[in-house]
Amino acid sequence: MPAAGRRSSLCWRLPTSASAVIAHGALGLGEAYMDGWWDSPALDQMIHRVLRADLPSRIRPDGAVLASMLRGALLNPQRRHAFEVAERHYDLGNDLYAAMLDPLMVYSCGYWKDAHDLASAQVAKLDLVCRKMGLTPGMRVLDIGSGWGGFLRHAARHYGIAGTGVTVSREQAAFADAHREGLPIETFLMDYQDLEGRFDRIVSIGMFEHVGHKNYRAYLEKARSLLAEDGLMLLHTIGGNLTTTHGDPWLEKYIFPNGMLPSQRQIGQAAEGLFVVEDWHNFGADYDPTLMAWHDNFERAWPQLEGRYGARFRRMWRYYLLSLAAVFRARRAQLWQVVLSPEGVPGGYISVR
Repeated sequence: MPAAGRRSSLCWRLPTSASAVIAHGALGLGEAYMDGWWDSPALDQMIHRVLRADLPSRIRPDGAVLASMLRGALLNPQRRHAFEVAERHYDLGNDLYAAMLDPLMVYSCGYWKDAHDLASAQVAKLDLVCRKMGLTPGMRVLDIGSGWGGFLRHAARHYGIAGTGVTVSREQAAFADAHREGLPIETFLMDYQDLEGRFDRIVSIGMFEHVGHKNYRAYLEKARSLLAEDGLMLLHTIGGNLTTTHGDPWLEKYIFPNGMLPSQRQIGQAAEGLFVVEDWHNFGADYDPTLMAWHDNFERAWPQLEGRYGARFRRMWRYYLLSLAAVFRARRAQLWQVVLSPEGVPGGYISVR
């Protein structure tokens, strides 16, 4: 959580930082911070105030935004370069993520309703997914974008399922395979579109943000083809308040290449005729304490990470975590768990919270 009483004053160290922001908008603001041209003792609070004052809406789209919009309209990099986000982000190093994340290595929003620390919030989120899916022993469960395998380990250990995970990250696949703990789960390094088989349940936690607007329908069509007729799918994704067809220029360049957030309209249109939407749960405010906990872990571990990653990376990573905490605190982005069924649950689906 943000430390009480921290000042959020802004310190401009060089005049060129202002011109960079004017010329390059949000991309220039982030790059100027990375280069040490400006600073704030409470970066998350400063950006939160900027967002709550709606200052970004008063700035005309800059060249970086227009270029991102053009790529989104003309190209489909999410399919042409499906493994790029893994190579540039998820494969940075398991030492970094082990230091930052909880013991299960879960890299998505925790569920803080009854939790008081990151580890318990992530276990609560995983258990929430299991209960929403009605998991029972012997079920075959597919995790699309399975990360370091934390969900499948939890579901197999506590609910007796047999699990299959797919990821485009070599580091994640190797870690998940090395930590199977004798459970009936397996992880494959592959594109989700190459999957075959039939599963009782499908979950996708924090992967849909990498799919791209041109592929939302194809993604759900593929999931529908893999799901049993009486099955359920849970889609856990960050969502945007407005429909867009491009990402944030700074995040695209430095953190999540080709990433973009789906809107309610885009998810609904992609699911239409394929799935019945049984439940839609928003706990986006919980991403604020999740990101702040990751930031605190990262800063505590920095002396052990510094030799490998360097000072500019530290500022980049700090900007990533704290600026996104501010975005969720200002409710500019949401976290949705959407439960889908092929034909509708007989008698109705009972929502779980």
